Amino acid sequence: MILNQISKCKIVGAVVLLVFGGCAVQVRKPIQVCEGKKSAAEALSVLRGCLENAVPLRANGKCLAKFHTDGKPHKENFPVKLWFAPPCRLRLQGDVAFNPRGIELGSNSDEFWLSMKPKEIGNTYFWGRWDNTADATELKISPKVLLEALGIVSLDGRGDWSLSNENGFDVLTKRDERAVTTKKVYIYNCDRRVRKIEYFDKNGQAIVIIELDEYKGVYENAMIPAVIKVISREKGDTENSFRITLESIKFMSRRPEGLFDRPRPRGFKDIYEIIDGKMVEQRR
Repeated sequence: MILNQISKCKIVGAVVLLVFGGCAVQVRKPIQVCEGKKSAAEALSVLRGCLENAVPLRANGKCLAKFHTDGKPHKENFPVKLWFAPPCRLRLQGDVAFNPRGIELGSNSDEFWLSMKPKEIGNTYFWGRWDNTADATELKISPKVLLEALGIVSLDGRGDWSLSNENGFDVLTKRDERAVTTKKVYIYNCDRRVRKIEYFDKNGQAIVIIELDEYKGVYENAMIPAVIKVISREKGDTENSFRITLESIKFMSRRPEGLFDRPRPRGFKDIYEIIDGKMVEQRR
């Protein structure tokens, strides 16, 4: 059972965010409005259902990324491959600048990583352990956020959840012990699918937004959004965007050995380990 495995996965409570762009985007108003849940507990049961129904999958797709490196804007449109085995195992490879692993991110129950090979996007390798990462908001691509987009929404950790009903959506809001909003999850009432997740900084400002659309069936009750868009702001209001469109989504009955093992950093200009939310430069 996925919920039983979650306790073994150290991503719960780790806020590893994806820094991309445009925090002013709003969820589109639904054509149809249905009755919402009556309590936060009922709405949270929908998210637990997503965890229970998650299945291993693989998919091909494409990605449109608009981001900044050293203050300069870049735009990349490239094919991607995705593998996912709930609750913690993830791998995404992007074919950038004729390198099939030009951008690569992944995670397992212990670690996460992000590597960017082409010099135009950084030539940098990041990695960290879930059990000593409290916060990391500088990554351009985050395994944590992509896992939540695929249905592994963290429900544990400090803070309380409350429910509101807004324009056909159940909106679950999580607040910390200081009553500061840390996350919002928007569930469309008519199909009980998550359509948006917002992440907030310690000052209660939205810094990352995930928008999810075009859900497709994978296996039995498992549904996966074929369109995943992540938008956010870096420091100084620099806006970035990252949009993945998944195609040929298939149930993964077998996975190659070592698929979710963290690759060792070789040939990178800079290598950083993320410890307690800080990037610590390492020797090559």
